Amino acid sequence: MKPSYTLLISRRKLPFFTRKHQHPFRLSPFNNIPNNTHLPIYPPTPPCNNNIQSTLISRYFHQNITNFNKSSCLSHVVNSTLLLTSNFSTSVESTRVNNNDRILVQQHNGIVSNVKHQQQQQQPLVIDRIDKDENFIKDDESVVVDDAHKTLEGVVSGSGSVSVNVSERVESYVEKEAWQLLRDAVVNYCGSPVGTVAACDPNDKLPLNYDQVFIRDFVPSALAFLLKGEGEIVRNFLLHTLQLQSWEKTVDCYSPGQGLMPASFKVRSVPIDNNKFEEVLDPDFGESAIGRVAPVDSGLWWIILLRAYGKLTGDYALQERVDVQTGIKLILNLCLTDGFDMFPSLLVTDGSCMIDRRMGIHGHPLEIQALFYSALRCSREMLSVNEGSTNLVRAINNRLSALSFHIRQYYWVDMKKINEIYRYKTEEYSMDATNKFNIYPDQIPLWLMDWVPEEGGYMIGNLQPAHMDFRFFTLGNLWSIVSSLGTPKQNTAVLNLIEAKWDDLVGHMPMKICYPALEYEEWRIITGSDPKNTPWSYHNGGSWPTLIWQFTLACMKMGRTDLAKKAIDMAEKRLIADRWPEYYDTRTGKFIGKQSRLYQTWTIAGFLTSKMLVENPEMASLLFWEEDYELLEICVCALSKSGRMKCSRGAAKSQILV
Repeated sequence: MKPSYTLLISRRKLPFFTRKHQHPFRLSPFNNIPNNTHLPIYPPTPPCNNNIQSTLISRYFHQNITNFNKSSCLSHVVNSTLLLTSNFSTSVESTRVNNNDRILVQQHNGIVSNVKHQQQQQQPLVIDRIDKDENFIKDDESVVVDDAHKTLEGVVSGSGSVSVNVSERVESYVEKEAWQLLRDAVVNYCGSPVGTVAACDPNDKLPLNYDQVFIRDFVPSALAFLLKGEGEIVRNFLLHTLQLQSWEKTVDCYSPGQGLMPASFKVRSVPIDNNKFEEVLDPDFGESAIGRVAPVDSGLWWIILLRAYGKLTGDYALQERVDVQTGIKLILNLCLTDGFDMFPSLLVTDGSCMIDRRMGIHGHPLEIQALFYSALRCSREMLSVNEGSTNLVRAINNRLSALSFHIRQYYWVDMKKINEIYRYKTEEYSMDATNKFNIYPDQIPLWLMDWVPEEGGYMIGNLQPAHMDFRFFTLGNLWSIVSSLGTPKQNTAVLNLIEAKWDDLVGHMPMKICYPALEYEEWRIITGSDPKNTPWSYHNGGSWPTLIWQFTLACMKMGRTDLAKKAIDMAEKRLIADRWPEYYDTRTGKFIGKQSRLYQTWTIAGFLTSKMLVENPEMASLLFWEEDYELLEICVCALSKSGRMKCSRGAAKSQILV
């Protein structure tokens, strides 16, 4: 738990703090504060028997807080408190802090010992006008101010004192239950929290691997804890999964490339001598998974979470550790390995991401490309640039530039693009070919013609020679917005599409994992008649509540928080009554999934994360990326001396920059 600090304001007045908006540390001042109003404020009394310190601190505040004027604010008081008490500390912890990061405080024996603070985007905490009427407030009244991260509590002896508590807002019943369930799902290893299990249903007699900690499933849980100010579990998770990266992994006497992250792990107790047991982490790299598919997205999610941890805690020292830097490089080397592919997108097998069953997404699925792009941008921020990483950083920049162009140019469809595909000529043999992938116009499905609105568009699910998967995959499109893989105009159009097709993509429960579902003969051929992926169920058009947090983040980036709130309110009304299911079935998400686990952890965490993101837009802004125009200027074609290489990006530059 984080330590609490106390500020006391001795006044018999009405509560002079009024809440405005839902931003932490943002309060609305009245018109004026009388110059002759005295506000003696006392710091907390240390738990140790050091009366000299207590007397000095109290005297300091009596002398320095007696002349408030119109510009006085509580942030000045808080800063003065922290700076003064730091003089009595016996320990100092160095912490690197970037802009927009919150105050970091180290406490020793009740005394603040170290403060690292930089300006935040939000306005400072401001004291409202205080009237001169001495009988305006009762002695037992207190003032509560919203703060998503720290708690400043006041306790002072004597009559007429007001306790100023800077604490979290009052949580709803649904949120309280969700937090309790999330904490119940925490897994401990050697006495420390290291993650959360996938599901914690007490009535589930056959949990399969739902009792394990999945890397992708833990991401919303990690963000919920980070937004709550609890970073220990996330730090432990990152370091322990990093250790698992180097484990030997084989399937039928074959080992995958170095750097692969496990899909999940489980804490097991193994017997040792004298009837004693030892806890060990047992990872699964796909050798036990259904279908034996390696988790391509695990390493990408790990890098994304590592950046989020640094942004939300200010603990950038973790990223700079040698073992962490090595882990990042191993993942990137695995992804950037040269192969036979002619495209910058990542080539993967079916079932290598959230959709971990056969669903026809083998090749270059959008979800993997969006996560890959995000991981590359994260790595570019976190890698220490030295002689050993220069070539890797150059490769990252080149890949980012090529990948963004490729996805924006060839994955994007709107009514204009669909009409262009409809008129494609085929069998073109030329470096200047318009139909570069030899797409046959008859591939355009009939439902698509009337489905895309005039002001909307989206990224298709997959692109390969002579094949375009026109299904709408939610995670890939949302993460394209979050990471700025799409242009600002494209990102806006995606949200326009979701709003216009709300009944199809959200229905009774946000959100569809993909649309539309595979049905009839198409379902039989592509899924292999998978009984779990029947039409409008599970990965085949099912509704997954965990996608709400990614939808919320995308909406907040594009200034459409109204859409996020609409989805959150809809989910909040059903999830607790339905016992937090993993997914929902039917075309509109009306029924709980037929094989859905209850009390699914990432459903719970996704809801909590969404709520906190909406209430803390400053924190949300640390988790997404804005357009990087420098990437658009990088092109490996300019480095080639061959006359055969002709760059097609110049003609499309105007489209890319919109």
